[in-house]
Amino acid sequence: MSSSSTDRWAALDFGPPAPDVQETEAPVLLEYLSNGRVALITLNRPHADNAITTEMGALLTDVVEEIAVRTAVRVVILTGAGDRAFSVGSDLRQRKAMTKEDWLRQRQAFDRTLYTVRQLRKPIFAAVNGIAYGGGCELAQSTDFIIASTNATFGQPEAMLGLAAGGGSPALLPRLLPRGKALQMLMTGDPVSAQEAYRLGMVNELHDPTQLMSAAQQIADKIASNSPTAVQAVKRAVHLGEGQPIEQAIAIMMDAHWRSAIHPDRVEGIGAFNDGREPAFSDSDF
Repeated sequence: MSSSSTDRWAALDFGPPAPDVQETEAPVLLEYLSNGRVALITLNRPHADNAITTEMGALLTDVVEEIAVRTAVRVVILTGAGDRAFSVGSDLRQRKAMTKEDWLRQRQAFDRTLYTVRQLRKPIFAAVNGIAYGGGCELAQSTDFIIASTNATFGQPEAMLGLAAGGGSPALLPRLLPRGKALQMLMTGDPVSAQEAYRLGMVNELHDPTQLMSAAQQIADKIASNSPTAVQAVKRAVHLGEGQPIEQAIAIMMDAHWRSAIHPDRVEGIGAFNDGREPAFSDSDF
């Protein structure tokens, strides 16, 4: 490989090729925390920078669908195993041996995974620990918001590989970054640092890598302490109202508001405030 080629791929900051190891653990882990109110999803191929295989994507879809029907779960954290990468996106070494038909079938399966994450009624946020490239970056963008470690980087290198990004970033990234910066990332493939992503508003909070998951847990517990019906109603209003004319967006908001206003959680929340006690909100059936 020439020096110029080395420089080209070095910009992606990928590590060495994944070792040829027998994977004995599930590629996606699911853990329930805080008495079942918080679901923690971990992408679990740290030896391969959590690159997403066909099997891993299918399992992630199954996990999110399982969480969707668990009424006790009020919030979801999505992260990656290890301290080097959240995910570098699709496993390109698996794709090397694929036929065109295999690749298209995988692409459809990944589309379903990302759609399932985007459509989850419950709040879901990403705790990005290290590299988030390609489909990994798009997976983080598909959640409601992102917090990150100070060593995180975000990139969309698809154009360097002959692809137009297809996991949502051409639609999602301009909503998280200034349009010009989003286009620069998509066209050059150059990543942005956690600090730049935070400055531009793509990332809500930055934390030391050793403190990221404790910060994520604190955020999740705070959300889980609120009415799940109200939280899901607000999420729905924001998502459906985004990009709509203002009066249409307000009409969507009011529909969500009135649904929450007649829910028992409204009586419980105001009663708890007046009684000076912690509210006991019910699990959402919204």
